[in-house]
Amino acid sequence: MLEKINSTTKYINQKITEKPKVGIILGSGLGDLTIDIEVSTTIPYDEIPDFPVSTVKGHQGELIFGKLNGVDVVAMKGRFHFYEGYNMDVVTFPIRVLKKLGIEYLFVSNASGGVNNDFEVGDIMFITDHINLMPNPLIGANMDEFGPRFVDMTEPYNKKLLNKAIKVARHNGIRFKTGVYAAVSGPTYETHAEYKYIKIIGADAVGMSTVPEVIVARHMNLPVFAVSVITDLGVEGKIVEISHDEVIDAAASAAPKMAQIIKELLVEL
Repeated sequence: MLEKINSTTKYINQKITEKPKVGIILGSGLGDLTIDIEVSTTIPYDEIPDFPVSTVKGHQGELIFGKLNGVDVVAMKGRFHFYEGYNMDVVTFPIRVLKKLGIEYLFVSNASGGVNNDFEVGDIMFITDHINLMPNPLIGANMDEFGPRFVDMTEPYNKKLLNKAIKVARHNGIRFKTGVYAAVSGPTYETHAEYKYIKIIGADAVGMSTVPEVIVARHMNLPVFAVSVITDLGVEGKIVEISHDEVIDAAASAAPKMAQIIKELLVEL
């Protein structure tokens, strides 16, 4: 795996001229943030050696390098999921590569279902903690070059970045929530009983991504900021049949607010 990471990094480095400071992972329906990037290089995933290819609608499959609000960034327009049949080494492979490319911060976004009674569709939730209900991506031989065998997770989401994001949102009058994100494997949406269980164990939202990437980022001591767009509700009395297209549409409607927060947060770095 380490050889693949190094060879993939070498290939990408031959294609770019600037070292990105921040890596940004864009979830379902949230790819429009890349419109604001002054793009210098775009590399389709299927051209990158050993890079996985996204198979999910709403995940276009490109690495985009450029400047966002004057900061050098690399954006993943499309991510990879356990439910696509990839093992966790593959799901988190890009995060290892981004670290090798030199990023100092990781920003992650996703679309998720809200289980907090106070949430509404379209809300933005800054993630403060998570509950991992998926296989841990660090199971197996440890790559000592990246981090220790046992990883401290007392602060998976960087408090300084979180506080800066809260400051930015308040300054711009953007309504936001904070909460705990539960990660499940998918690809099925939750049953009524599962929504109830996820709420009982302490989560505010549930989704099928993000946590494996965050765990690997913390293994490499990368500070993380993560945000969920609430695209459907798992609240008793508000649960309705949901489709992936509806999730994408709901995420896209909230994307401009999320983009504003991320752009101004970059300046705060």
